[in-house]
Amino acid sequence: MSELLYVDACVRGERSRTRRLAAAFLERYAQRRPGDIIRRRDLAARRLQPQYPEILAQRDALWAAGRLSEPMFDDANQFARADKIVIAAPFWDLSFPAILRIYLERVSVMGITFAYDGEGEQRGLCRAEKLLFITTRGGNFSAPEKSWMELGAKHLEALCTVYGIPDFQLLYAEGLDDVRTDGGAVLANAMERGRTLAESF
Repeated sequence: MSELLYVDACVRGERSRTRRLAAAFLERYAQRRPGDIIRRRDLAARRLQPQYPEILAQRDALWAAGRLSEPMFDDANQFARADKIVIAAPFWDLSFPAILRIYLERVSVMGITFAYDGEGEQRGLCRAEKLLFITTRGGNFSAPEKSWMELGAKHLEALCTVYGIPDFQLLYAEGLDDVRTDGGAVLANAMERGRTLAESF
């Protein structure tokens, strides 16, 4: 039995195309692995505060005292314990919504999700062997001439290295707002790819 952590940063809620794509993946995953636990983390519902000075001061004091089991570190501890991680967020302003950035700042805690060894080398502490990022894009950003502008997936792939998660995977649908394409058909195709991916994730 494995524990999958699903982080939902789909700020448009039920209207979100990214959430629909994630739902197709998760539904098939649950069907194929009924014994696995899926823990859902809805970032829009929780509404974490950014790390303002007073919040950082509290966090730093708890960290310095070694109190890493305090509620402030719940997100980091949950993330570190998960066997598999799925993050769903739309492509916004070349990256992803701020609520995901805030969450990732909460997750990035030395001594929980990463550490430095005696040689000063960074090493990841997370249990997960794989992380899947699910996203939808209005434009086409996988083409060579535009791929450099896509920063969301790159950000998460880099963090996987920090956290010690060896397998980063990406499921996306793009060009959904391009008037030259059938956005519904593109999304439906991506949902089918998501169901196939769920078979082996």
